[in-house]
Amino acid sequence: MKILQAQEVSKTYTIGERQITVLDNVSFGVNNGEFLVVNGSSGSGKSTLLSLMSGLDNPTAGRIWVDETDITDLSEDDLAPLRNEFIGFVFQSFHLVPSLTALENIMFPAELKRDSQALQKAEALLQRVGLQERADNFPHQLSGGEKQRVAICRALINDPKLVFADEPTGNLDSRNGEAILQLLLELRQERQTTLVLVTHSVEIARRAERVITLQDGRINADYRNAQ
Repeated sequence: MKILQAQEVSKTYTIGERQITVLDNVSFGVNNGEFLVVNGSSGSGKSTLLSLMSGLDNPTAGRIWVDETDITDLSEDDLAPLRNEFIGFVFQSFHLVPSLTALENIMFPAELKRDSQALQKAEALLQRVGLQERADNFPHQLSGGEKQRVAICRALINDPKLVFADEPTGNLDSRNGEAILQLLLELRQERQTTLVLVTHSVEIARRAERVITLQDGRINADYRNAQ
């Protein structure tokens, strides 16, 4: 079953009198439970594609389905609960709320859906990633690796079927980057989550079940790694 599908998706920006095409007629599907890496050099359209697939932005042309729901023309009011309950996000720059503790940052998406188990779920996730002693620390009191672990917990608290990760190790040194990647892969297996990860790293791409490579806004390769 396809949990995500893009059909002839394009994205064009108008700057002054110029039109810049960032994505050009991109089509592919993602199977439920798959670990897919979207790979390519800087400027190839990777992050733009992630924004479109997750409903954070709208395509100029084409259609996008998430779990058989066409999200292309959905209003923000319809997209917001879908993103909060069905989709998890992990970003390169963490995007933690500075005024909330680690525990409160993790709880936030669950509180939005009025989950009575928000506190217990957040505490269990902190324990799982080894940060239970950092529960009351604010983001400025955490290292980069710790911030990303908190961000991963926040992405997973609502048990999303689909997780998007945009260069999740990009702001980390190699040791912390490897630890975060390993954690993300372990949690994906434990929770049977579909993972779509954007990266320019060839090394990370080798760990995926499947790789789509973008070049100048088009798919120039779509292949499966030997497992």
